[in-house]
Amino acid sequence: MASKSERESQSDRSQSERSQSDRAALPFEPKRKQAKDGKASSGKVSSDGAKASRAEKKSKKARAKDSDRKEASTVSAKAQARVDDIRAANRKQAEKIREESAKNSGPDSDGSIPKHVSRRMVRRMAILSISPIAVGVSIFFLSYYLLSNEIVTFAPVVVLLTTMGCFGLGVLGLTYGMLSASWDDEPGSLVGLEQFKLNFGRLMDARRASKT
Repeated sequence: MASKSERESQSDRSQSERSQSDRAALPFEPKRKQAKDGKASSGKVSSDGAKASRAEKKSKKARAKDSDRKEASTVSAKAQARVDDIRAANRKQAEKIREESAKNSGPDSDGSIPKHVSRRMVRRMAILSISPIAVGVSIFFLSYYLLSNEIVTFAPVVVLLTTMGCFGLGVLGLTYGMLSASWDDEPGSLVGLEQFKLNFGRLMDARRASKT
């Protein structure tokens, strides 16, 4: 019987403890209040640690993004510098080609002939073409005078061939006068054989280049 009563008293005690734990804490119970405060402080510490870890993660992500941006900016700057170098090299090469073509062709780079060269060509063409034409015309009138006055007798075919030859020399004089003139700043020689060979070679090269 004693054992049963002890068991019943123990069960009553456990039930009373449970009811006390379930009920709200009273002001004269400091131990329970401290336990609750400790739990709350531990919860606050854990929440603060979580917040700190989140802040660290955000800072790491921001640093990674900043490093990626810096790398991208450096790569883009290097690429832009490379493009600028290539463009500058292409411009220099184009300028060299223009200078070489201007030196080899004689006329200006835009295709127009300088004024002093054009005047030189016109002067030589006039002299070399008008002179044989004038000789042919004078032979024609002289032969007519001689035949009409019966001073000299010769076949009219001779007069025709002679005048035609003079006119042909006049046409050749136009071509020779243009090619024998110096296309450079220097005036060149009087006859112009050297300039004729040089300018004729230039024309042939230009013709070959146009075909290709």
